[in-house]
Amino acid sequence: MLSRRTLLKTSAASASASALLPSLALARPDNGVSLYAFPLTAVRLGAGPFADNAGRTHAYLRFLDADRLLHMFRVTAGLPSSATPCGGWESPSTELRGHSMGHVLTGLAQAYAGTGEAVFKTKGDYLVAQLALCQRANGYLSAYPESFIDRVETGQSVWAPYYTLHKIVAGLLDWHVLTGSAQALTVLTRKAEWVRARNSVLTYAQRQQMLRVEFGGMGEALFNLYQLSAFPAHLTTAQYFDHAQVLDPLAAGVDALAGFHANTQIPKALAAIRGFHATGTLKYRDIAVNFWNFVVRQHSYAIGGNSNGEYFQAPNRIASELSDTTCECCNSYNMLKLTRQLAFTDSARAAELMDFYEKALYNHLLGAQNPSSANGHHCYYVPLRAGGIKTYSNDYDNFTCCHGTGMETNTKFGDSVYFHDGSTALWVNLFVASTLTWPGRGITIRQDTTFPETSTARLTVTAGSGAIDLRIRIPSWTSGAQVRVNGVLTGSPVPGSYLAISRTWATGDTVDISVPMALSVEATPDNPAVRAVKHGPIVLAGQFGTSNLSALPPLDPSLLRPSSAALEYTAGSVLLRPFYKTHGQRYSVYWNVVSNVPREAHYPFEEASGSAVLDATGNGWNGVLAGAASRTTGRTGRGVLLSGGYVSLPAGLLAGAAAFTVAAWVRVDVAASWARVFDFGTGTGAYLFLTARSSSGTLRYAITSAGSGAEQRIDGPAALPTGVWTHVAVTHTGNLGVLYAGGVEVARNSALTVRPSALGSTTQNWIGRSQYAGDPYLSAAVDGFRIYSRALSASEVSQLNATGS
Repeated sequence: MLSRRTLLKTSAASASASALLPSLALARPDNGVSLYAFPLTAVRLGAGPFADNAGRTHAYLRFLDADRLLHMFRVTAGLPSSATPCGGWESPSTELRGHSMGHVLTGLAQAYAGTGEAVFKTKGDYLVAQLALCQRANGYLSAYPESFIDRVETGQSVWAPYYTLHKIVAGLLDWHVLTGSAQALTVLTRKAEWVRARNSVLTYAQRQQMLRVEFGGMGEALFNLYQLSAFPAHLTTAQYFDHAQVLDPLAAGVDALAGFHANTQIPKALAAIRGFHATGTLKYRDIAVNFWNFVVRQHSYAIGGNSNGEYFQAPNRIASELSDTTCECCNSYNMLKLTRQLAFTDSARAAELMDFYEKALYNHLLGAQNPSSANGHHCYYVPLRAGGIKTYSNDYDNFTCCHGTGMETNTKFGDSVYFHDGSTALWVNLFVASTLTWPGRGITIRQDTTFPETSTARLTVTAGSGAIDLRIRIPSWTSGAQVRVNGVLTGSPVPGSYLAISRTWATGDTVDISVPMALSVEATPDNPAVRAVKHGPIVLAGQFGTSNLSALPPLDPSLLRPSSAALEYTAGSVLLRPFYKTHGQRYSVYWNVVSNVPREAHYPFEEASGSAVLDATGNGWNGVLAGAASRTTGRTGRGVLLSGGYVSLPAGLLAGAAAFTVAAWVRVDVAASWARVFDFGTGTGAYLFLTARSSSGTLRYAITSAGSGAEQRIDGPAALPTGVWTHVAVTHTGNLGVLYAGGVEVARNSALTVRPSALGSTTQNWIGRSQYAGDPYLSAAVDGFRIYSRALSASEVSQLNATGS
């Protein structure tokens, strides 16, 4: 499938439906949730970049001519229209025409809820009333003829008709939910019945074939409608849109996303989590969780966006996938919707989830709107190649999918700043200037902040009193965070968690939050020499004016110096400033920092929560917990438990190395042959590993660049013992490899002619997992995992064992 930028000639588009507000009194309460959003009416934005973006989109929604939007709906219904047709993806000859109507309805509904301005409700009510007339005139509601549905059902070429219908359904649902419009619900219910009738006469095989064509978030919207109405037919219809080709591998924990159109798939995962909330079916939950883990950990760029040319690429391909068509904005719009639904589902992961939410919100979507446009024109792609430049939509001759989701993104910034638990717990997720008026409690809390230009925020109880179990997100990227209640230092903030403060609050109480930000570099998984520069969570971009770069610019991080402006640095003659503020010139987000990448790492596993495994050396070789890996008590402090899981480390850890040392503390819980302490490689042809127990019953190190038959080995005298902590290490320099256990040498081989450099930039670097799918995962706890780009001496290994680090 070609890119949608071939404009109107292919079948692809992205999804964008507002999830039903969890704070709404539903006919059916959601299953499996412990957190809820406040309604948009409860949160008002204060001065800052989010309010500025919202203001420009509000201006556009006021400006849009409703009759121009209605033109093709009226023509399709056989009703007269003298309005000027819209252009771009809404032109009369474009098969996707009509999708923007849904975006506009959602944008208007959210704008009305967020501001209370009558102008938005007046326009939305008019649109709904006119759509009702079209529906009555034709018995079918769309801006294209019903024959498009015939075509998708019979496998003929057509541009995503159900994608367009989803937008309309979602817009009507949002209009009803946020404004109370009975007419919107009537039109929506008739439309949902039409969808049921069309699909109920198809066989399962026919529906599955049809679902290969992008259909947006039809499943999500219908699950939401089921939750609102409790009408069983809506549940049946929602499940007609379960696409087995994509969902089944996800349910099995398999990342098979490469080659799939990215934003065709994200709404399927979003529908899955709403399916879990509607039915309690665990398969739906697992699909959504696995999808999020795969996309965020293996398919996302430094700004939080994903996809190149709109498609998922092979896992961990980032440096090799930099182009002018990276990071379609609809993708991040939908990933943030999925993220907040997962936070409702699993509050224990909320800190990790909201870290990503912040990353994509600030670095991708906040900066996707043109600040020079009074009407909030929006990016489609956000280029990440060196020398890229942002381009934007326009008033009437664009109407791409991202133009539509841009209207939605910029009218609901208040929807995830705060969550609640249905009782007294208040979760402060984001540092955004805003005022929360807690429905039903008579309590108002104002957040004053200029974050991210400063690293502080203040919460003030401006009205009311009562018990509040306050939970303040302490981001994983900070160090030395402090929280003061009425000026008194309170609690012990832990990065990657929420600080809890439970007390009775009164008018005038204040909470001052400080989350210091530091400069860092984030390496790409497929080439650690390619890195992005960040200040706290904010990605910085080099400003290159009109220079259309042909390659990644070099960067020596030691030359970075703070500028006089907040969040700005210089590196020689180049200015780096926040990417969300970068407009109107060419830039580079990624840099080539080859000469400054020490290939050493230390993983003490001291993170309190989340999946991130941080490299304590500061070299940026951060990893992630995968599978069933979890936190546990370590040899000292915390460690990682690998029962059924593993740790994934960045690609290229030992690329080009002529020598190395890997050392770790291991407590084997179950002795299983071929379970790996570590295995670094590119598959079963090239790897080096340490196994706690070979088939001969011994500790073994092996390296090969030509498969198992060519392994060169060091065998210890025995396997690692079970139930006790043992320090193990392997050093390799030249032809000499030495194996250590308990701080002393246990075996060596002076004929290792295969060097680590012969393996290239290994892409599958794992603690606790083998390159061979049939080998068991390591059932053990691991702590103090270290990698050196040299061979430690015997005394240095002994010292590591003696210190317990």
